[in-house]
Amino acid sequence: MASDPLPSQPTARRAVDVVLRDGTTVRVRPVRSDDAVPLLQFFRGLSPASRAQRFFADVSDDFLAEAARREAAADGVRRVGLVATTGSPERIIGHGVYALVDGDRAEVAFVVADDYQGRGVGTILLAELAEAAAASGVQVFEAYVLPANHQMIAVFRDSGFPIEVRAGTGELVVTFPTQLSPEALERFRERDRIAAINAVRWFFRPRSIAVIGASRQRGTISGEVFHNLLTSGFPGPVYPVNPAAAVVQSVPAYRSVELIPGPVDLAVITVPAEHVLEVARQCARKGVRALVVISAGFAEIGEEGRQRQRQLVEICRAAGMRLVGPNCMGILSTDPECPLNATFSPVMPPPGKIGFYSQSGALGLAVIDYAASLGLGMSGFVSIGNKADISGNDLLEYWEADPRTTVILMYLESFGNPRKFSRIARRVGRSKPIVVVKSGRSPAGARATSSHTGALLAASDITVDALFRQAGVIRTDTLEEMFDVAALLATQPPPRGRRVAIVTNAGGPGILCADACEAEGLVVPVLEERTQSRLREILPPEASTANPVDLIASATPDQYRQAIRIVADDPQVDAVIVIFIPPLVTRAEDVAEAIVAAAREINGRTTLLTVFMSSRGVPEILRRPDVGLPSYAFPESAAIALARVARYGEWRGRPPAAPVELEGLRRDEAAAVVAQALGRGEGWLTPREVEAVLAAYGLPLARQRVVASPADAAAAAEELGCPVALKAVAPGVVHKTDLGGVRLRLEGAEAVRRAAEEMTRALAAAGHRVEGFVVQEMVPEGVEMLVGVVSDLHFGPVVACGAGGVMVEVLRDVSVRLTPLGRDDARSMIEELKIAPVLRGFRGRPPMDVAALEDAILRVAALVEDLPQVVELDCNPIIVHPHGAAVVDARIRVASVTPPPPFGFVR
Repeated sequence: MASDPLPSQPTARRAVDVVLRDGTTVRVRPVRSDDAVPLLQFFRGLSPASRAQRFFADVSDDFLAEAARREAAADGVRRVGLVATTGSPERIIGHGVYALVDGDRAEVAFVVADDYQGRGVGTILLAELAEAAAASGVQVFEAYVLPANHQMIAVFRDSGFPIEVRAGTGELVVTFPTQLSPEALERFRERDRIAAINAVRWFFRPRSIAVIGASRQRGTISGEVFHNLLTSGFPGPVYPVNPAAAVVQSVPAYRSVELIPGPVDLAVITVPAEHVLEVARQCARKGVRALVVISAGFAEIGEEGRQRQRQLVEICRAAGMRLVGPNCMGILSTDPECPLNATFSPVMPPPGKIGFYSQSGALGLAVIDYAASLGLGMSGFVSIGNKADISGNDLLEYWEADPRTTVILMYLESFGNPRKFSRIARRVGRSKPIVVVKSGRSPAGARATSSHTGALLAASDITVDALFRQAGVIRTDTLEEMFDVAALLATQPPPRGRRVAIVTNAGGPGILCADACEAEGLVVPVLEERTQSRLREILPPEASTANPVDLIASATPDQYRQAIRIVADDPQVDAVIVIFIPPLVTRAEDVAEAIVAAAREINGRTTLLTVFMSSRGVPEILRRPDVGLPSYAFPESAAIALARVARYGEWRGRPPAAPVELEGLRRDEAAAVVAQALGRGEGWLTPREVEAVLAAYGLPLARQRVVASPADAAAAAEELGCPVALKAVAPGVVHKTDLGGVRLRLEGAEAVRRAAEEMTRALAAAGHRVEGFVVQEMVPEGVEMLVGVVSDLHFGPVVACGAGGVMVEVLRDVSVRLTPLGRDDARSMIEELKIAPVLRGFRGRPPMDVAALEDAILRVAALVEDLPQVVELDCNPIIVHPHGAAVVDARIRVASVTPPPPFGFVR
């Protein structure tokens, strides 16, 4: 008998906050039974044209009342309804519904309040309804539209769904699949990008600002914030709000933000934490677009603060306001059209190309001061504090679109949505480098895993490194390194490669620089003979012309200029590090001018760095913004910065990874196995289920038989042909070898039977019950490797490849990547391993089939991308031999997972 294709339970939906195109927020939630009255008010509030387009006629009030009752009674199965709401008390500003036509088709309709049309509400409702429908087995949506309703047709087309439009009787019929196509997915991502940019714009380009809690006294946080805004050159009005003062710092004050006569776009809140919620409500009633809450006393202090922070976010969401903070230092922008300093920093950095994001307020103060001391200009700065709303992902989107920002610096303590960060950073990094200091490298040990892969990845920072490596993010260990890298990126192009020439007037620093370069993976090549010949023409006989080029202490400024130009022309050189130690006769200022002259002659063809090892610091000419030359106090600092930037240049030079097309995948078969396993509860799959899942994804599992008894094992050995491997199936045992649960190269059925009986006794003595046996053919001799996955709560599936077998956790030779993977990712994972030379052929051994290992990595990655319920997977070992690869032991654990957040989700 055919199964009923209709869903048997109401579609589970949750209330979510989503961002509209203009950067404001609305809430989307399921329709409730008590929504009849609010829905009627919503329908009544529609313009006659909007009502006619939704209901196809100029309907009566009785009709609207009946429609409202019907929609409020939607059962969530055959009729699924959503509303978009805003404000407090809640106001419905959009309604969408689909009703089943048959098992896999449904009719969809939605309508948006006139004052919210054109802001993306309809698109959000459509996407949410489609997601719910697809999860319930509905494959096709159809919609009926009046011919004159061009706006609705535009919503369907702009959504990215592949729609078909045909003419009906007095109407247009629109049909499209509920599953998102790649084109539709990209449309929604672009919409998210625009929404993030518009949200952040209210902070950096407001028309007016209110400082709530502004103090008359300088030296206080609120007093300094207000003073900094007054003196920053902000072109609009800055209103002080202080109920206890009529005038604040010579500016008339207001008792409440609601009493300010003009509009307020940005409010900076500095009042004590217990007053912030009421102030936020006042801002909501005033129509403020953006809040910066500097006040502390929120999630950072414990449960009371976390509750207060949740309430603050609720107030902002209901009003569509966006929030930076709380517990932050503020924001600043050096945009000449709209400069503002809404921080309490005593220093305003000079205008420049660097956008800086910090999760630490105190650190932000030091950063601004340090950047100013280096002469590094900033385009903008955001101290994000508790990161309750606006996130680093939003700032990345904004700075990508900002023509004044060319380098993005970030101090991160945690990720809100690391998978989204990875996707955005991969795109942004193609045009603007991202440099990150990520704290928290110490062992965390937070993963509750019981597989080899889990043991390798737990309690480490390796996942963050993988994310940054794939996304092209430059990770530095310290803030000093971050600014060393930023100084280079803000002034010079990334080098074409890793080949470095060193020009110095002292041999010792040159050698130190060369050692540091080599240690960081750079190459210090011998210069071409033609280059050395040209150098000998301008230098004294005592000088060294190989590399490093030692000009000796008597080098003149002109010799520096000529040597730099000659070395930069060498085809073996991608970057030049110029070192100067002040001798008795040559002035640093003169050498600096000569280096600047050489840099202008090179004109960016070769990356150029300088090192001035002098107690007087860097000559002033090198600090000028029009010069474009980074300078360092020590050669090691220059080498480390150059190495970081060179790796970024290599990443940017590679084309983006193309989607991998794998043949022979049977996704539905694997999904069915996982669904059946989850039906009996979370946990490890049986050997037969593991075999079925791996086979469905084309993974090369060695031929095997799963049997119940020693006698059956003997029969299976005869069927497979000897020699065979025998493995016990015992729940809860990970390291079977340690307990005598694995025997290899068994010859003959009787030997297999005896081994099975011995295993049963040995494991029983250790407290484990044997449920069966796996009899497996012995595969050709090769190299034991591991390919596995652990699903990280925040990062998603983390794929690992490394040296495998019983020594996997001792050797800890592993490389990791986050899904999705490209072919270059799989290839580089293998190349990074210490065991890679063995795979390529070592000491007379033949080369192994590395391509087969790459294919296995990609198939495992595809498996866990398609099936997020697979939370742990071990292929250990997978034996790679000269003519292929074979998985000889595998484990898979499944668990129920929360579906990903919908499109437009705020965080």
